[in-house]
Amino acid sequence: MSTHTAGVDGKGLKTGALSLWGNTVIGLGATAPAYGLAATLGYVVLAVGDKAPAMFLLAFLPMLLVAVAYRELNRAVPDCGTTFTWGTKAFGPWVGWMGGWGVAVSAIIVLANVAEIASIYSLRLMGLDAAADNLLVRVLLGVAFIVGATWVSYRGITISERLQNVLILLQFAVLGVMAVGALWLVYSGQAGPQAVRPEWGWFDPRGVPEHALAEAMILCIFVYWGWDACLAVAEETKDADRTPGRAALLATVILLVTFVLVSVAVSAFAGFGTTGIGLGNPENADDVLTLLGEPVGGPALGALLLLTVAASAASSTQTTILPTARGALSMAVYGAVPERFASMHPRYKVPGFATVVMGVSAVVFYLVLALVSQNALQDSVASLGLAVAFYYGVTAFACVWFFRATLFRSPRHLLLRGVLPLLGGLAMLWAFGQSAIDMIAPDYGYTVIGGLGGVFVIGVGMLVLGVPLMLACALRLKVFGLRDFFRGETLRADTPVLVPDTGEPPIGGL
Repeated sequence: MSTHTAGVDGKGLKTGALSLWGNTVIGLGATAPAYGLAATLGYVVLAVGDKAPAMFLLAFLPMLLVAVAYRELNRAVPDCGTTFTWGTKAFGPWVGWMGGWGVAVSAIIVLANVAEIASIYSLRLMGLDAAADNLLVRVLLGVAFIVGATWVSYRGITISERLQNVLILLQFAVLGVMAVGALWLVYSGQAGPQAVRPEWGWFDPRGVPEHALAEAMILCIFVYWGWDACLAVAEETKDADRTPGRAALLATVILLVTFVLVSVAVSAFAGFGTTGIGLGNPENADDVLTLLGEPVGGPALGALLLLTVAASAASSTQTTILPTARGALSMAVYGAVPERFASMHPRYKVPGFATVVMGVSAVVFYLVLALVSQNALQDSVASLGLAVAFYYGVTAFACVWFFRATLFRSPRHLLLRGVLPLLGGLAMLWAFGQSAIDMIAPDYGYTVIGGLGGVFVIGVGMLVLGVPLMLACALRLKVFGLRDFFRGETLRADTPVLVPDTGEPPIGGL
């Protein structure tokens, strides 16, 4: 059955605006590789010691499996709603709505944190360390970053891609210089007594305790998270049913190479000591990248790394708004949220209202956490992995169930639409469950809420918040009028999706 609607203009998005590389850049920008490494590599090392490179390799496997599921679903249903649309088609409106909420929760949480990081590192780059420590100054600048990112996203996909090209090239160039420079100093004997040469055992995950493995995996899932933005802009990409899936796979491979290379280089140069620049020193855990800038390349590289992390966070601020606004657009088109979210800007061809709402939501969440408790803000980013594992898992399982009738038509279908997505979904289910169990302990993270770990409360609480919002939509209150969607009348497995007609036959389907 065709999953395209012939002769429609889609949702009003600007079609054919992105190439394979442009789409890949959007995914890489949303991932924020420099910021992700700076924020998590130290904690991964504290959890598993010299096995950190193995954790990035291990976390890549479920990411790759989930990326395969995304690609197969996009080939059949290239809809900007991604998890929402596919989850609804596979499991019905309730699961689909919560999957879409999981995407939104992830974005809101990360937007608050990347805005804070962009603010702090920008101020430090300018030598304003006192201002970076001033709550009011950095929050005001952080809000300015969110507002600026929202404005760029509002102006259309083309300007967004151009900005991301610059920011992504900067990140990978500086990370590459830092990693190669650090390894050269190690092997030439100029890195200092703390340095250690890489060993093959660093890539072997065996021997890591289960709780430490779960902690490291959820951190690495956060670092990899964001590549799925490629699929959210599918309708604005050339060859929409093929290119975004390829871009997602390409982005994950680029991230794998980068993360493994940088983790090996940083571990080798800094060593695992508990003093000085050693990665075993808890005082270094918040940021092990910029700490090594001057020792590796002098003041110039130190300043470049500050700029790179700031640019990485700013890049993610902007690219995170893009897919989430388009997810809200899709939900509105199919009647899952108020119709206003489907309103399109006539000139820029973006979901204007949804884009602004995403920016405002991020600002509110940021202000609440930053002004109430800096510890809560730090715990919120640790909780992000729960939301990510949740909606990645929904997507992976949706792939298996959506294609269940055709899995045995060919070995390819069985492998790519059945076995691999199922394994990816099970991996995400384990990561979510084990991490939630660990996070519930009061001594996990920086805060305790109601006797429970603050990381658990924030992560699970934000997901659970979607339930009353979903019920409000389903109850057909005066403000809403969305009961048709929850009756399964507007989006079913056999419903043609509202995407632009490319004039080509669809691939896949039921």
